[in-house]
Amino acid sequence: MDKNDLPNIDNVVVLMLENRSFDCMLGELYGQETGFDGLKGTEYNTWHKPDGSREDITVWSDSTLSPASIYVPTPDPGESFDDIHMQIHGLRPDGTVNPDSPTMKGFVDNYMRLDLPKQPDPQAAMHYFTPIHVPVISQLARAFGVSDRWFASAPCQTWPNRFFVHTGTAGGYVNNTPAHIYTMETVFNRLADKGKDWRIYFHDFPQSATLMRLWESPERFRRFDDDFATDVKKGRLPAYTFIEPRYFADLVGNHAPNDQHPPHNVAYGEALIASVYNALRAGPKWKQTLFIITYDEHGGCFDHVVPPAATPPGGTATGGFRFDYYGVRVPAVIVSPYIKKGSFIRPPSLTPFDHTSIIATLRKLFGIEALTLRDMAAPDILSCMTMTPDNDGPPSVTPASWGATEEEVTQLRQEAPNELQSSLAAAACLLPPADTDSTEHVARLKSSPPSCPQHATARDAASAANEKMRAFLGGR
Repeated sequence: MDKNDLPNIDNVVVLMLENRSFDCMLGELYGQETGFDGLKGTEYNTWHKPDGSREDITVWSDSTLSPASIYVPTPDPGESFDDIHMQIHGLRPDGTVNPDSPTMKGFVDNYMRLDLPKQPDPQAAMHYFTPIHVPVISQLARAFGVSDRWFASAPCQTWPNRFFVHTGTAGGYVNNTPAHIYTMETVFNRLADKGKDWRIYFHDFPQSATLMRLWESPERFRRFDDDFATDVKKGRLPAYTFIEPRYFADLVGNHAPNDQHPPHNVAYGEALIASVYNALRAGPKWKQTLFIITYDEHGGCFDHVVPPAATPPGGTATGGFRFDYYGVRVPAVIVSPYIKKGSFIRPPSLTPFDHTSIIATLRKLFGIEALTLRDMAAPDILSCMTMTPDNDGPPSVTPASWGATEEEVTQLRQEAPNELQSSLAAAACLLPPADTDSTEHVARLKSSPPSCPQHATARDAASAANEKMRAFLGGR
């Protein structure tokens, strides 16, 4: 496609949040409106109880906005490869996982079979939010466009799905741990080869820093709170911006995690979405901006749409899995003056959007080469955009957030780290200090892997990750 046939986009900005399904966040966005594949309100899972009895658990929400309503589900549902397999395929009459036909009927059974610190409520996995609870993402979805055909790239945990958005593959890994040396070629390197700038804005520890090929570019990692709004205001965003949320409670101050990872307060993620949109909307490059809000994977939260078959990215797969079907559907809101108000963003072919559609979009805009067979087959977003930037959208959006209290943040610091936080702290052990030759550093890691301690509290894990990240950034 000729550049003249594309919308005039200079800046692509992606915010990837954590562990929420499409139905969980946006299933009630348009109610029963024809053409929108949301919730009908009758979807259910059957809970097969240990005593042999059964109970149908129907999707549900509450009608109020309160602190309690925006932490669900708690405790955190399962998100490992095996957990997701059960959630998608459900159980056979003998209580074993159905290996064949996907039914989306295993969410409650999986949740209730987890070894959790407290007894879970079977209804928690079937909970969904309404626009009352998540007004920012809902307002932007209505003011611009929402895709109800965007799937996680694989039925896997956080790290493999985040690798797909950066590399077009999970490198054969289906779970977050154990930490490895991740050597996959990245979209960031492809952009640099074409003379296109990129930047990763992060809050505490960017998961993307686990990619070895980015270790030569520490200057491209910027702290969101320090730099993002200023860079937008001065019109100096790069061609591609990737934003990572806050995964830990701050070591100082009263900032709670804003990643929306269950059971973190989704209102804080709403505030992050608003801060990004409001900066972009007021910035001098708004008319040349494409802003994509999506989530890495569903995190054990119910969705009713069966993931379709996918093009395998190629390469070695762990445990025989070929990455030949997608993960559970996740939210995707597409924001740009080139998106018509109220759009349902769907690909022109049967191949749905997944995280590699971001790579496909960057390929078409900036002329970079494909990374894998998966992103080569992925539909891009540009075909769903107009040729003129006629939709400015709301001047700003306001989150329904009352902010974290000192008591809440203190409690979050003292809790045991969740699996994601532990894996990030472990990965931080592998980072090279500033001015270290990355090739030599990798050789040392392979010959003498570091011993990464287990952390009793989230604060300890955050402190360890922060120390390693500062060393990587040369004290920044």
